Amino acid sequence: MKWFYIDESITDGDRRQGPFSIEEIQSFVKEGKITGSTLVWHSGEEAWRPWKEAAAEMEQNEANQDKILQETINEILKQQVLTKRYAGFFVRSLAMSVDSFILGIAGLVVLGILCATGTLNLQELLQTYQNFASNPSIETFNKIFTVPGMDLFASISFFMQTVYFILLHALYGATIGKKIFQIHVETGAGNKITWMGAIIRYIASIMSVMLYGLGYLTILIDPKRRGLHDFIASTCVVYNTPKTLQITEK
Repeated sequence: MKWFYIDESITDGDRRQGPFSIEEIQSFVKEGKITGSTLVWHSGEEAWRPWKEAAAEMEQNEANQDKILQETINEILKQQVLTKRYAGFFVRSLAMSVDSFILGIAGLVVLGILCATGTLNLQELLQTYQNFASNPSIETFNKIFTVPGMDLFASISFFMQTVYFILLHALYGATIGKKIFQIHVETGAGNKITWMGAIIRYIASIMSVMLYGLGYLTILIDPKRRGLHDFIASTCVVYNTPKTLQITEK
């Protein structure tokens, strides 16, 4: 697009100057050759008009183009956000390994306290465990829980595990392990899991374990990677939305 302007300093003859590019016109504005009242024209215009009007229209057109571009980008990003990525068996197993490690450390602390206070006999516990390791059977395994104080340790451990999973899922939708791997639990409708949902899901997860872990195998075949406990609690585990795809309405 070529621009022309009227050079008011010329008093005789053709005062029209051009053609120029918009960049040249803008440089003339900076130099003072063109002022707000200087008449300008470019191809497609019906008549000459002051530069300030033409400049205002260009700014408005640029703003409209930027708005359209931003709306287009936002729409593309929203579509990407709406396309959920469901967490599969492998990443969920890694998250569970982290949670198990954390709970294991907490269990060792409790065990140490019980042994230090004489509530649990560590020597007898180790001897019973060695008997199980050398002769693994249901009978030798059950004897571990006959050690005085072991029932209290098992109760405290179960309580900590229950609080850990229900509390973190209800408050944050994810345990520490899930947060590390950028996944979280939400309802089938995409909403935050409620306290009741977290409780139901935890109880159902125990059922999945009691079924020899078979309740977790459905994660391998379900399109939404849901375990048995997810079906019961109407939940699913999805990857977190990357921050670069989070849309902020202005």
